[in-house]
Amino acid sequence: MGSVCAVLFCSSAALSQPSERPNVLMIAVDDLNDWIGCLGGHPQAKTPNIDRLARRGVLFTNAQCQSPVCNPSRASLMTGRYPESTGIYFLDPPIGDSPVAREATQLPQRFLQEGYYVTAAGKLYHGDENVRYLPNYAGNFGAFGPYPDKKLTGFPGHMLWDWGAYPERDDQTPDYQIATWAENQLAKNYDQPLWLGIGFYRPHVPQYAPQKWFDLYPLETLRLPAVVANDLDDVPEYGVNLTRLKHVSPTMEWVEENNEWKPLVRSYLACVSFVDHQIGRVLDALEKSGRSENTVVVLYGDHGFHLGEKRRFAKRSIWRDGAGVPLIIAGPGVAKGAVCDHPVQLLDIYPTLLALTGLDADSGLQGHSLKPLLDNPKTDWPYMARSSFGPENVAIVSDQYRYIHYHDGSEELYDRKKDPNEWMNLASDPAYRTIIEEYREKLPKSYYPLLGSGSTGHDAFEATEKIANEK
Repeated sequence: MGSVCAVLFCSSAALSQPSERPNVLMIAVDDLNDWIGCLGGHPQAKTPNIDRLARRGVLFTNAQCQSPVCNPSRASLMTGRYPESTGIYFLDPPIGDSPVAREATQLPQRFLQEGYYVTAAGKLYHGDENVRYLPNYAGNFGAFGPYPDKKLTGFPGHMLWDWGAYPERDDQTPDYQIATWAENQLAKNYDQPLWLGIGFYRPHVPQYAPQKWFDLYPLETLRLPAVVANDLDDVPEYGVNLTRLKHVSPTMEWVEENNEWKPLVRSYLACVSFVDHQIGRVLDALEKSGRSENTVVVLYGDHGFHLGEKRRFAKRSIWRDGAGVPLIIAGPGVAKGAVCDHPVQLLDIYPTLLALTGLDADSGLQGHSLKPLLDNPKTDWPYMARSSFGPENVAIVSDQYRYIHYHDGSEELYDRKKDPNEWMNLASDPAYRTIIEEYREKLPKSYYPLLGSGSTGHDAFEATEKIANEK
């Protein structure tokens, strides 16, 4: 699985004046999968601060992003529209190049219109979109840096693909400085309700963190993720190609030949524990400010991340490890320490925040308010979640199944309950024919044309399409 979230709850009747509305704290974590303590994605993950947030609210164990890449995932969350509705499927284009996305009232702008003081730092959008769409944006504080003079590893690929202990101290990192900025914002007094966005960059590559975080995970006792050798044997050729061709991450073959699997797992876990500490600093500052009882906290990952599962590394897949995200919602009125396994999605955050802050709903939003599940995590939930990686490459997720349909018509079906690692594709089993037909009906009825060009996602999609069309 793959990312995290938290929210606060009040009845709209009690929110007649803007000054009485709850504050909102959104915390985005880049490339965070389910390797956090409360989700158990890796048995050795140490995330005490994310875990304490989960104890304050509802932990969603079946949450999905809309696309397993930074730009379309974040654009979808902020505009409230699926990639199939906007044409933003990959790292390009920006929101402004999509006629549909351009016309949407984006999440931060809506709260600005409603009388909130809106401010943010770090990565909530992709790249320059942060400056363009976040009022009072404080900057990225160095984004993915700082960088050593030369790579720490021998991987010859993209400059961002590096891992190891660097720099020496936490306070030399952008994420530490972003947390410090957030502490300062929370120490201020405001005469408006506050909307505060914090976007952390780790564990996104380069997977750098100071040595003390690596020391939490000694190599000699480190456990690798559970995998099976023949995992790709029942995956359609289209699905294999889409998740490998023209990608910039290390291949499984390179990782194994260079004995880098454990170091990659270690660096990812070290970065997760490092960013968890920064999250803890923000949560401590929120409590110290006296606003904790009247603040909606949203902690989420933008998509998942593979670390050897399905014999690959990085994101860009609509399997569980690429599209699944952690999501935690906590705050006044929300059930405490509760767990919800219903299928929810990042697209649901926008309508949920409107409901929880007493604002009028927006009929253009394509997600659903999670308020019923915050009242009672076991209540009936009639919706499924949907992710995609390019036009007509779509995953539909329910309580029981993950169904994947590719552009060439090939399919996958996994039973989440019996096969949580998604090792057994049931799509060709006649016993599941009726289920397959039911899920086909859940696919989008139309797809906005693919916009943009030149990104790794475009390259992978085009290379996969070329092979499929030559068959």
